[in-house]
Amino acid sequence: MPFTLAIVGRPNVGKSTLFNRLTGRRQALVDDRPGVTRDRREGQVRSGGLNIVVVDTPGFEEARGDTIEARMRRQTEEAIATADAALFLIDARAGVTPLDQAFAGLLRRSKRPVLLVANKCEGTAHRAGLGEAFALGLGDPVAVSAEHGQGIDEVLSWVHDHLPPETEASLPEADEAEEGEDAEDAEEAADEKKPIRLAIVGRPNVGKSTLVNRMLGEERQLVGPEPGITRDAIMIPWSYKGRAIELVDTAGLRKRPKIEDRLEKLAVGDTINTIRYAEVAVLVLDGDAILDKQDLSIARHVIEEGRALVIAVNKWDAIEDKTKALKRLKDRLETSLHQAKGVAWIAISGLKGTNLDKLMDAVLAAHERWNRRLPTSQLNRWLGEAIERHTPPLTQGRRIKIRYATQVKARPPTFALWVNSIEALPESYERYLITGLREVFDLGGVPIRFLLRKGKNPYAKDD
Repeated sequence: MPFTLAIVGRPNVGKSTLFNRLTGRRQALVDDRPGVTRDRREGQVRSGGLNIVVVDTPGFEEARGDTIEARMRRQTEEAIATADAALFLIDARAGVTPLDQAFAGLLRRSKRPVLLVANKCEGTAHRAGLGEAFALGLGDPVAVSAEHGQGIDEVLSWVHDHLPPETEASLPEADEAEEGEDAEDAEEAADEKKPIRLAIVGRPNVGKSTLVNRMLGEERQLVGPEPGITRDAIMIPWSYKGRAIELVDTAGLRKRPKIEDRLEKLAVGDTINTIRYAEVAVLVLDGDAILDKQDLSIARHVIEEGRALVIAVNKWDAIEDKTKALKRLKDRLETSLHQAKGVAWIAISGLKGTNLDKLMDAVLAAHERWNRRLPTSQLNRWLGEAIERHTPPLTQGRRIKIRYATQVKARPPTFALWVNSIEALPESYERYLITGLREVFDLGGVPIRFLLRKGKNPYAKDD
């Protein structure tokens, strides 16, 4: 197991900023308001030859019961309990507060190595607070500015000194899969051990985090009746039937006109980015409002980004008229989501864990279809039969000819068609061909892309 370092402290002391600085990526959402981070987020430190996992945590507050603040506190306590060491952040400009003192006591009782980090030490306003930090009884504070990168080397040096010898090896090269389509193309021949990037998406309060917790078998994500609890898109390593999964819980997506708060805009941007770099997206629906306009909008966005789609109808056990709900689902899929015809849908209960195996089997099947390559001979045999059944229309008295087809890439399946008149080929005929491809080659729920090319097929006989 890698060495784990928890970043802890009260709200708004700069934990997420330090997390981003240590991991070298802007992964965690950062805002001036307190309480932005609500779930634990893990990342890897790739600096100074370190091989460690760093954990960003919610702000620690003196709260009990079942409030959001109390649930956030439990997330922080769990992070401390499972970490090998902790960085305790205080705001040097604000000085030591009673909450800092209470938190220091909790950390001393944890018996774990703790480095006291006085953040926001740029300029001169921090000097009084830095002096107060000595009274916390956690040793000499390290003065840093996470925003400007000051003092980070001293933090890394402390971490290095507390590592067991076997964790001092360098990490492998960073995964550059998120750099764009070229990198994604290079992954097509990747070994099957590579994790599947799975995004859990949907409207607010449909049960995404509850579903993720049930999959993991632990209370990993903050859940509750309040809509919009999840803000960060949190990636959690997992496995199903021996297959590695990068499971990502995301913030709920509301209709654009309703999004006015800056923090919600950041959370939505994080979710959109997660969809862009996912491989499969599970769209979670509320059983009481199946495939409303916003659900359809999210589904279309997943398909437009070229990701495989699986639909999970949550809270199915609570639906009274299941026949009516099923009819609505099928009607909406048929009439409003033709881009993902044949998409798999599974009726589940995230709370009770009903049908989660069926859901994950559908995810693996969708991922296999998304990666599928069709033999050129089979593809052109199908194309000839499709043209024979329904010939392309005439244009200016001449028949449009589709001479040849080949698959140029997978992830998603993309096909080049050689056509004698690209501009004249109607979209309706392209849709006809896409529908045929899905049905014949079992590509339901997977986006299919056509690239029309003009020119003579070098393998075809002269007309």
